[in-house]
Amino acid sequence: MRILVVEDEKKVARFIQQGLEEEHYSVDVVHDGQQGLTMAESEKYDAIVLDVMLPTKDGIAFTRELRALKKSTPILMLTAKTSTEEKVAGLDSGADDYLTKPFAFAELLARLRSLLRRGAQEKTTVLSLGDLVLDTVSHKARRADRVIELTAKEYALLEFFLRNKDRVLSRTIIAEHIWDYHFDTGTNLIDVYINHLRNKVDTGFEKKLIHTVRGVGYVMKED
Repeated sequence: MRILVVEDEKKVARFIQQGLEEEHYSVDVVHDGQQGLTMAESEKYDAIVLDVMLPTKDGIAFTRELRALKKSTPILMLTAKTSTEEKVAGLDSGADDYLTKPFAFAELLARLRSLLRRGAQEKTTVLSLGDLVLDTVSHKARRADRVIELTAKEYALLEFFLRNKDRVLSRTIIAEHIWDYHFDTGTNLIDVYINHLRNKVDTGFEKKLIHTVRGVGYVMKED
């Protein structure tokens, strides 16, 4: 899952980014509203964590403009103001949920998971294909009776594949969702990680789940 964090308090932004990355999310961070809106318009994100008080464009204007473009990306709005009127203004602008500062990261994570489940095609927290099962809450993977130990990037790749099973994914699409926007698509790092994942998921099993589509990318499917 790829998250955009728009937060001008750099200490808070680093705190959120570190916590989300530890939970295996891919995170882009910007510190002003206009830059954030530009990225939200041009890039594909699974959710946005958005502060209300921002330089160049506040969170309310950001959300209204994004919704006017028919972008339905779930938005979790952060506000230091506790009045009902402020919260109503945020929700009426098109935000999906709000969280008052200061907040516990565990609550931010729970609210974000709820938004992602609400907006995703897969409503369940358990993803599967054949005898491969991934629990997106515990981050545990298993194929048949074998537990699969995954690094953070391998987990992100596996979740992305399972949410898009039977769909051919190009290297560019994979890079956009698993790495941040600074990623150099000219490297072979994606192929390296997919080979690592393939070794863990397919080695020792007659039925292979990760397939290369020559000249295009990769697909996870049952033969």
